[in-house]
Amino acid sequence: MSTAQRNNVHVAGAGPATLVFAHGFGCDQNMWRKMQPAYAQRYRTVLFDLVGSGNSDLSAYDPTRYATLQGYADDVVEIVEEFAQGPVVFVGHSVSAMIGLLANLKTPARFAAQVMVGPSPCYINDGDYFGGFERQDIEGLLETLESNYLGWSSNMAPAIMGAPEQPELAEELTNSFCRTDPEIAKHFARVTFMADNRADLPKLKTPTLILQCSDDIIAPRAVGDYLHRVLPDATLEVIENFGHCPHLSAPGASADAIDRFLAARGL
Repeated sequence: MSTAQRNNVHVAGAGPATLVFAHGFGCDQNMWRKMQPAYAQRYRTVLFDLVGSGNSDLSAYDPTRYATLQGYADDVVEIVEEFAQGPVVFVGHSVSAMIGLLANLKTPARFAAQVMVGPSPCYINDGDYFGGFERQDIEGLLETLESNYLGWSSNMAPAIMGAPEQPELAEELTNSFCRTDPEIAKHFARVTFMADNRADLPKLKTPTLILQCSDDIIAPRAVGDYLHRVLPDATLEVIENFGHCPHLSAPGASADAIDRFLAARGL
């Protein structure tokens, strides 16, 4: 099986650098449709679906390989090696921000910058660290997902999306969740919400933009502040936006922040 088939890879545009866009849990590459076309006018862009999501090849899903985020990061390394040209900027939403971090740590020479949209290295509160959820909250969420995935999707998607003035976006996210194979989604959810990548953060030397929403129930502002403190070379931009998906609900503000970051680094 080719990498292109496995991850449903699509390449567009040309330019001195490559932007690789990676979606979050329950989503697919279509979630970048409000931002990627403009970047394809200036850069080479790479879109793909995480294995088990979107139009990826579901036969490639291996619960053992994808028992940790490293399995997805290994896929990213393969995608970058095959499809990227020039300096690589990895733009990862939510869990894919940590997947990008792990891919960067594996092959640091291939990445010029990281853009983390709504990132969280750990969702569970731990001592002085505030991730936004108590462990029992996450365990309860996962139990609900296990017993009633479609119901969980219908209830959670609007809260995750936010943007109450754009209800069509919540409906889109609900439908995206519901299209995902439930068994794969349950497994990926546990891998996502139980992950803890805090120890990896100080190892990332690559310039990183943290793109944070002012009101995000999944990645609270305190998480963005934490990342800003711990990452060695980080810039924090806070967008006035309610929800976890600013690339859909506030694409203009998101692009402006990314553009400032890229320009400051000559990319």
